[in-house]
Amino acid sequence: MYTVDALLSGQLDVFWDAAWHLVLPVAILAFLTISGLLRFVRSSMLEVLDSDYIRAAVAKGLPRRIITWRHVFRAGLLPVLTVSGLTMASLLGGAVLVEQILSWPGLGQYAYKSALSLDLQAILGVTLFVALVYTLINLLVDVLYTVVDPRIGSK
Repeated sequence: MYTVDALLSGQLDVFWDAAWHLVLPVAILAFLTISGLLRFVRSSMLEVLDSDYIRAAVAKGLPRRIITWRHVFRAGLLPVLTVSGLTMASLLGGAVLVEQILSWPGLGQYAYKSALSLDLQAILGVTLFVALVYTLINLLVDVLYTVVDPRIGSK
């Protein structure tokens, strides 16, 4: 929240300092997430490329660019959206460990300290917040489903 507070108050030097200090935690959380997600994207795209309708599009003589973006990308994106949504929601759990190791004050460290001190109200608040974020991310994934594949929202 340091970055948001600095932007709202117009202190750009504080914003850049806070953003610079976010590089390591973001890199740690993103490294494992992106590596697993890229493997899933690759396998999803290869599975779609092996489909009969892709072979039919190639046989019709459609350009490779059109086949890739209109057919392969759209069909392969649906399972990737599901895994991405679940992964983004699970990043909140990974933030607990990263914030504790790097001594970065945030929701994860607050949850950890609340659990150690058995502060029930704080634990319930963090749980409610994480559940809300998880629900909103799943709602966003469902909305993106209808954007990627309009057939899903037509029923």
